[in-house]
Amino acid sequence: MPVPRRPALPAPPGRTPTLALGLALVATLGTALGPLPATAARAADNGEWSVFPAAASRPDGGRPYFHLSADPGRSVTDRVTVANKTAAPLTFRLYAADAYNTARDGGFAVRSPDERQRGVGAWAKPARQRITVPARSSVTVPYTLTVPESAEPGDHSGALVALDERVAPPSGAVAVGVRRAVGARVHLKVTGPAVPALTVEDVRISQDRPLVPGTGESSALISYTLHNRGNVTLGPEVALKAEGLFGRDLLSRRLTRVPSELLPRQRIRLTERWAGSPQLEWGEIRLTASAGQLRESAGVSFLALPWTVAAALALALAPIAFRIRRRVRKRARARRAGTPARA
Repeated sequence: MPVPRRPALPAPPGRTPTLALGLALVATLGTALGPLPATAARAADNGEWSVFPAAASRPDGGRPYFHLSADPGRSVTDRVTVANKTAAPLTFRLYAADAYNTARDGGFAVRSPDERQRGVGAWAKPARQRITVPARSSVTVPYTLTVPESAEPGDHSGALVALDERVAPPSGAVAVGVRRAVGARVHLKVTGPAVPALTVEDVRISQDRPLVPGTGESSALISYTLHNRGNVTLGPEVALKAEGLFGRDLLSRRLTRVPSELLPRQRIRLTERWAGSPQLEWGEIRLTASAGQLRESAGVSFLALPWTVAAALALALAPIAFRIRRRVRKRARARRAGTPARA
């Protein structure tokens, strides 16, 4: 069965972001993420067609995104252009979509036309839902975005998407066709109070150590959740610090696998590999996330103890534990024996 791909969207300038692309697996739409180079902002383009705001003088210049602002209950109008770079006409389904961060690593993605739209995807309506673009030509379509009275103030992200509804032949071992799409980002700001908020949650560490200390490499996988609790899009940065006994510095680094955009109300789960982590240590991992004036941190304690050392300690302590247990039981029996019998 055909499954639509996640639309290709242009990368924001600055830190290297991730871009969400669709991957068909049996009857499931998944997401595959790949890094893009940090280049100047440009129109969304997959080599065959591009989508960009109509005010751009050419596909690689002008406005790369739609930046809109509106009061609740008001409407704004704009125009989107779809350019066909091939030698044959192409027909597209044109629709608006909500954007979100993928839970796996925070890549920017948008909803497919079959998913429920609640924000920009529900509010923006192109004047035409299907267009045919002649070879090596372009078509411009106006659209209207109407913000409901009940819309939450703050940032709302989405895209205007041109979906090629033709089913591409399956490739690889998975015999499932896909449909390709390209979208121009829409960044909408609904007027009202801006409330930025960011938290670090559920920090965990899993360790991989050799059975005998010093006989192999050790590593640890640190996982954590970044949660944008506010109504403003954030560009978070995360610092990782590990301390051992007596406050000794074990690790200090600024993490690079952090999304350049964390949309409002989005929660993402991220991981960081710590190669060469201690094989015998007791300490704490602390992650600090910052975005503008925001700064929040969370941590978790850890005990690095090789299995052989743990087994030796258990064997050494077993007799002591056995004697303590016998004493406790003996005293309990003595107390019971000295208690008068009840009628």
